[in-house]
Amino acid sequence: MLTLGTLLKNKRAGETHLAWHHPNLSGPDTLDLRSADFPHGHAIPAVHTGPRAGGRNLSPALAWTGTPQGAAQLLLVVEDPDAPTSRPFVHCLALISPARRELAAGALNADTAAEGVRVLRSGMGRGYLGPQPPKGHGEHRYAFQLFALRTAVISVPGRPDLEASRPRDVLDAVGGPALARGRLDGVYSR
Repeated sequence: MLTLGTLLKNKRAGETHLAWHHPNLSGPDTLDLRSADFPHGHAIPAVHTGPRAGGRNLSPALAWTGTPQGAAQLLLVVEDPDAPTSRPFVHCLALISPARRELAAGALNADTAAEGVRVLRSGMGRGYLGPQPPKGHGEHRYAFQLFALRTAVISVPGRPDLEASRPRDVLDAVGGPALARGRLDGVYSR
């Protein structure tokens, strides 16, 4: 894998394709999103990485303030804009009750999702997938993006099961723009 990561070193999905830049998810107000497990722009601890990186795929604790009155639902999208793919790799996609203000570590795992959290399909499977970039590919950034939605996402056109819908189809189904949004970035390399 080291050779593959080295060969793909200059291939990156890029920031412009993050959910943050999706027209349905722009918003006038700001949510303050943070984690007790890592500060903005710093390294994500190994326990929150994927098994190939020595971790347990344990989603980090998250907390936020600034959810606007009238928000019908929160949407959390975790993406890797440094993935060697055409679009950022989706590490987690979840719909959250607007009454929640925080998630404990592990609350985004498919089999142990917290109350008020509906974990959807990510890039591979359901639930939180921790960072595990290809060896030799360099540092990867992980964008934890939280959006306060005006209307709840309850279905995706042409898809009978919301949990099985592709992440990009879910983003397209959002009736936007969002009321508010917040972002927390972490980094990881191996």
